Amino acid sequence: MKALLVYLVSLLAGTTLLTSATDPTETAKRKKHFNLEKNVALEGYDPVAYFTQHKAMKGNPAHQFTYEGVIYQFSSPAHLEAFKQNPGKYEPQYGGWCAYAMGDSGEKVEVDPETFKVKDGKLYLFYNKYFNNTLTKWNKDETSLQKKADLNWPKLYI
Repeated sequence: MKALLVYLVSLLAGTTLLTSATDPTETAKRKKHFNLEKNVALEGYDPVAYFTQHKAMKGNPAHQFTYEGVIYQFSSPAHLEAFKQNPGKYEPQYGGWCAYAMGDSGEKVEVDPETFKVKDGKLYLFYNKYFNNTLTKWNKDETSLQKKADLNWPKLYI
C-alpha cells in the first residue's frame, strides 16, 4: 500500500520512479549487505546533498531512484539527475555502515546519517548515539582505520 502511495505521489509531482537494470545476483547481494530499511539507503537522506550542500538533507520519496536494488531518495530533481549520471560517486562507503566500526572491528554497525565525512570524493557515515560519536575516533586514526575498513568490507560483502 505504501509503495502505491509513493508511486501516486510521484505521478502527481510529475516525477517518475526510475530504476537501473542490473545483474540479479549483485542486486540480491547489495540488498543483503547494505544498510537498508525497506530497501531504502541512508534512512532516506539524499546522497548527493552530502557532496553539494555539505550537509545531511532528507530526500523526498517523489524523487527516488533504484540503483542495483537499492533505493535512494533525493531532495530535488537536480540531485536525482546528478546521481543517475554517476551513482558510484555518491554511494556511501561500506554499504552505508559505520566506517569506524568497519575499520576497528570489521562489523556492520548502524549509523546516524547526520554524522558523516566526505573525504577524497567518498562518503563515510558514523555511529553517533549515547555519547559515542565514532567520527571523533575515526579522525584520530583515520589513515589506519580506513585501510582496515577497506580490507574488512570485501570480507563481509560476499
